[in-house]
Amino acid sequence: MSKTSISFTPPNDEWIKSQIDSKEFSSKSDVINNLIRKARSQQAKIEYIRAKLIKSEQSGFTDLTKDEILEKSKKELRKNGIL
Repeated sequence: MSKTSISFTPPNDEWIKSQIDSKEFSSKSDVINNLIRKARSQQAKIEYIRAKLIKSEQSGFTDLTKDEILEKSKKELRKNGIL
């Protein structure tokens, strides 16, 4: 495991300390590693959705672009109170 020294802004440092104080995490490293895991997972989901949009766009199934599909999906989610 590699070691890296990083600096935090005071508000971020306080938030990290609060996570440790709440017994959710045992160290700053645990907090940061958890945040990185969540960011990586979110990135993987975004890449999956992007690939699906591109595949759908290229399939010829619709004349809509990926941006139009995304906007249409967002409107539908807003309409249903999900977004």
